[in-house]
Amino acid sequence: MMRYYEIILYWSNKDEAFIAEVPELPGCAADGETYQEALQNVQVIMQEWIETAQELGRAIPEAKVV
Repeated sequence: MMRYYEIILYWSNKDEAFIAEVPELPGCAADGETYQEALQNVQVIMQEWIETAQELGRAIPEAKVV
């Protein structure tokens, strides 16, 4: 099943990188040197987050409906 989650992308001066966060998935975030790289990286992390939750029998949050 395909799930669509909100992704917040922003520049971090502290990290000197773009940060991509997924608010519905606690702790799910990635970075990248470019906006596109951060987005690609977070997509991988989102899939890993969901797979790990499934393996552990944890609930997977519903995607935010807009």
